[in-house]
Amino acid sequence: MNTPKTFRIKGMHCASCASIIERTVKKIAGVEDISVNNGTENVRISFDESKTSPEYFNKKLEPLGYSLVVPDMNMQGTAMQMGMSENEHAAHLGLNQTKKEKLAELKDMRNKLFSLIPIVLVSIFVMGWDISAQFKIFPEMSATFENFFHYLLPILATYTLFVVGKPYLLGLYRFFRYGKANMDTLIGLGTGVAFLYSFIISAFGESLKNFVNVNQSYYDVSIVVIAFITLGKYLEARSKLKTGDAIEKLLNLQAKTALVIREGKDPEGKQASYGAGIEIPIEQVVHGDLIIVKPGAKIPVDGVITEGSSFVDEAMVTGESMPVKKSIGDSVVSGTINTTGSFVFKATKIGSETLLAHIVKMVEEAQGSKAPIQALADKISAIFVPIVLGIAVVTLALWLLIGTQYLGFSQAFSFGLVSFVGILVIACPCALGLATPTAIIVGVGKGAKEGILIKDAATLEKLHKVDTVIVDKTGTITIGKPTLVDIQNFTDKKDEEIISILASLENKSEHPIAHAIMNYTKEKNIPIFEVSNFESIKGKGLKGSVAGEEYFVGNVKLVQDLNVSFDISKIEEFTKQGKTPVILTTAEKVMGFVMVADEIKTESKKAVEDLHRLGIKVIMVTGDDERTAKHIASLVGIDSVLAHVLPEDKLNKIKELQKEGHVVAMAGDGVNDAPALAQADVGIAMATGTDVAIESAGITLLGGDISKLVKAIKLSKMTMLGIKQNLFWAFFYNVVGIPLAAGVFYPLGGWLLNPVFAGMAMAFSSVSVVGNSLRIKSKKL
Repeated sequence: MNTPKTFRIKGMHCASCASIIERTVKKIAGVEDISVNNGTENVRISFDESKTSPEYFNKKLEPLGYSLVVPDMNMQGTAMQMGMSENEHAAHLGLNQTKKEKLAELKDMRNKLFSLIPIVLVSIFVMGWDISAQFKIFPEMSATFENFFHYLLPILATYTLFVVGKPYLLGLYRFFRYGKANMDTLIGLGTGVAFLYSFIISAFGESLKNFVNVNQSYYDVSIVVIAFITLGKYLEARSKLKTGDAIEKLLNLQAKTALVIREGKDPEGKQASYGAGIEIPIEQVVHGDLIIVKPGAKIPVDGVITEGSSFVDEAMVTGESMPVKKSIGDSVVSGTINTTGSFVFKATKIGSETLLAHIVKMVEEAQGSKAPIQALADKISAIFVPIVLGIAVVTLALWLLIGTQYLGFSQAFSFGLVSFVGILVIACPCALGLATPTAIIVGVGKGAKEGILIKDAATLEKLHKVDTVIVDKTGTITIGKPTLVDIQNFTDKKDEEIISILASLENKSEHPIAHAIMNYTKEKNIPIFEVSNFESIKGKGLKGSVAGEEYFVGNVKLVQDLNVSFDISKIEEFTKQGKTPVILTTAEKVMGFVMVADEIKTESKKAVEDLHRLGIKVIMVTGDDERTAKHIASLVGIDSVLAHVLPEDKLNKIKELQKEGHVVAMAGDGVNDAPALAQADVGIAMATGTDVAIESAGITLLGGDISKLVKAIKLSKMTMLGIKQNLFWAFFYNVVGIPLAAGVFYPLGGWLLNPVFAGMAMAFSSVSVVGNSLRIKSKKL
């Protein structure tokens, strides 16, 4: 299958529009797959470019009132300069362009709404007077006033229908011309029929008074219905702008320029330092550039620090609240902010390679995807409008056939017309179409702000059903690298002196345990000394002289070979916990020892407790020693342990749990765990540094923070609850609203829904769905 391309759609208003676009494009030769998202107003199309093109799609869609925004050649050139794909760059530019166009549309709708205010007030005044007169609250309107409004209302209704309601009339025209019906068709037909009937009454009333009630016109219905629907569309459009602001905020993190050292010199040819450099557009940065970052500046691309140190605020990218210390050799990522100090770093990833670009791409793709729960709503939306049209026609016919026998033709026709218009106006697929995508957009965006990257909507939906979480030990529960965790000192010297001698000797070693000791020394600023007569003792340790005195560093075997008295029981308790001893001794006595271990992450215990509160069982599956694994599991409260396993054993364990009916999530580092991540119902990658390109994972937790797993599950439950609430009210609204508008309850209590209230209900149904989705943004995870 060809790589899908994403296009923005113009002219799409509802779920029926999405269905029309999908059906139309699917029929075109060369199109392999298409998915339209009503929430983002984007379409993803896989097609054979040798057989068809976006321009041909537009040729088929434009007569129906829709068009794809196709990037031009200039955009493609710019995308190449920035190191981005044409698709990504189109999406990024499209975001800004979409917002500008949406703001212009909102302004136009607002202006139309303001023009309707006096018209609506006049209409409501006339309706209110007529109703009050029926109940003897007000006297009958005088002949002068009646004649005045008799001529004024048609003028006002004409402006409302043909200027403000023009899109609905175009929808009606396209229905008659091409047989494609959407929300605009329903509103255009309903208000158009009300207007046409009223116009015929006004023009030929005398000739028709024996057949219909010529004293009842519906100009006010056309006016108020269009006004309420326009207000609803305005509020809906304004709310929808807020649902997708996560991507906009992420894009705004990107620096526009970079302060670059080229060939190690500043513009005057002098040796460059922190204060010098050439300021260039971000697009011109290339791999290997040395970039200066000053206090308060945004980091423009990803790279590695080569000079200086600072604290970097990574909150907007990884969700970490505290600035992170960065020094030579540490990675920095684009979009983060340097808080104090200045440094120079080497650009390693630019354009679409950066962490920020990966995040934006994942969020865009996830927000544009469809959740399985949306399938039912899509099927209903595809046939919704034709069914509603049929119901409206059948209802009018039944009023005329049955109502005439009991009410007379005039009254039956009047009620039938009111029901016909009411059904067309109240029955709108918008709420149904927006129920799922708006909640997904908000949920995915909220996750990105927390450092939780969600691959697609299906993953977000599956996650709320998870009842078992399998975790790897190394890098998930533990930090993933040896750390100095204990110091035992048997001398009068300070601990720092013992570590200083130990580190001076280990500085010559390349062993991972030596790295743990050296890292501790750097963190505590403990000095190291020159070592003479250094010698490695194979399988046991090493020796050397510091300040003229000979020392030995190594394991228990080394101490035993030296015949130095040492009580081994002092380290046994530590080794039971999976810690490795490093002993410092002279030829006469043991000075002390340190313990090196893969330290448990500070957040692991709390995360496991929170998972238990959610009713989720936690299993640790690791290739490590069973004694070590069980000790760590007991410290953090993990339910069960499977140790000494190979990658295929992890895979088999997941299959076994799935056969038992469990919904399993697997959290791992995404490398050795790739098969297990792929097999799990939800694969969760613990990403560290700048590597987020883990294909086998449905969810990526930036910073490798397992507490974000709890937040991800809560976010999934929160989002799915919002979707279910939206779908319930969308279905409930139509199931109750359509029969009420049809007059089903009229024989029971004389209830017949005025089209004005039908328009009001329809207008606010979509707004309520979008508003309910927006509530997810404000909820605490």
